[in-house]
Amino acid sequence: MTVALRAEGLSKQYQLGATRERYKTLRESVTETATAPFRALRSTFSRGNGGRNKRGATSLWALKDVSLEIQEGDVVGVIGRNGAGKSTLLKILSKITEPTSGFAEVHGRVGSLLEVGTGFHNELTGRENIFLNGAILGMRRSEIHRKFDEIVAFAEVEQFIDTPVKRYSSGMYLRLAFAVAAHLEPEILLVDEVLAVGDASFQKKCLGKLGDVAKQGRTVLFVSHNMGAIRSMCTQGIVLDRGMVKEAGEIGKTIECYYRLIGALEQDSAAIADDGVIRSGFGPVKVDCEGSATVAQSKGFEAFTTFRFAEHASGFDLYCMLEDMYGREVFQLRESNTDLDVLGVGAGTYSIRTQFPPLWLSPGLYALSYKVQISGTFGSTRYVTDKVPIDVEGTSGAMSTSLLHPGVVWDIGRPQAARQLEVRGA
Repeated sequence: MTVALRAEGLSKQYQLGATRERYKTLRESVTETATAPFRALRSTFSRGNGGRNKRGATSLWALKDVSLEIQEGDVVGVIGRNGAGKSTLLKILSKITEPTSGFAEVHGRVGSLLEVGTGFHNELTGRENIFLNGAILGMRRSEIHRKFDEIVAFAEVEQFIDTPVKRYSSGMYLRLAFAVAAHLEPEILLVDEVLAVGDASFQKKCLGKLGDVAKQGRTVLFVSHNMGAIRSMCTQGIVLDRGMVKEAGEIGKTIECYYRLIGALEQDSAAIADDGVIRSGFGPVKVDCEGSATVAQSKGFEAFTTFRFAEHASGFDLYCMLEDMYGREVFQLRESNTDLDVLGVGAGTYSIRTQFPPLWLSPGLYALSYKVQISGTFGSTRYVTDKVPIDVEGTSGAMSTSLLHPGVVWDIGRPQAARQLEVRGA
């Protein structure tokens, strides 16, 4: 296999809060040069500055020691939480940003869909911007001429192609920008969260176009929070967390790692009151299916947790939510304290036990969580648990994207003509 992309020890550091240098006068420059030895001696005996430089900046490692190797023709999903370093990685690979340390090798012509609309000029028409933006993205003029009609049709702006883009709606503007970028023909395509462009139907068209690119045997790095799009397009995956590679390999394995990661790291920001004091909250959530942490598709299971009320409340609403690994909501249950026969909500720790019947979910990874909305003297307060992963094992349905695969009993009657033939044959 031919290597298309390779990175070794890739790191990128940013300085936060750095103040901009002002221009110095000649006298200030001479004075600084003369006093430099004394300032250096003084700094030798001074204490460390706790990660800050001399101008009050703090350092942030957007990427830290990232090493990876991607083969030609691989379609790789890059996933992770916000701030994990996904966009920084693509910017380094596309030569927009230089790494602080390490190196990256790219073998082939690179096309980047990183910031849709970069290079558009508001005073120019859509037609003029297609040629301008295409040239910026590396397309030859003959190539733009050849694809012009296809680009315009894809963007659905035929009627306005000779209108200045400053008169376009934001949706039209982004559709045209994506259409230009999507019609590049590079060996390597770097895509960063472009599925937010336009309405639902156009997003589907965008995804289809990217899928066509992947089927042509090109190497694709695809950053998205849409796990459905990642799973349908990609064969390999990379999970980034705080600038480091957490998992790399088969896409199903990496999506599972990502889902477990957000379940482990997603803290209850709502459990802290406005004054920063934690007043009450949930205990850990435990799931049990006949003594096993894995839920059988055809069996019921139980979930346990606790909740502590720090003071008397006038009432509460308790919620239980289940999502699949794509973030689709399977259900959200809600019960009030009166529904649960808790009439006096006093201070203390309450145990919560939820019994679920067989849900007949399609096999895969899901996330269970609880939420409580408390009615108190000074308004309402909300507390949420972490998302707890649930593994469902069983028989897959014909449609892998469906949420449910119930264990139904089939009964198919034979046609009347077939029965008559059997009688005659007898």
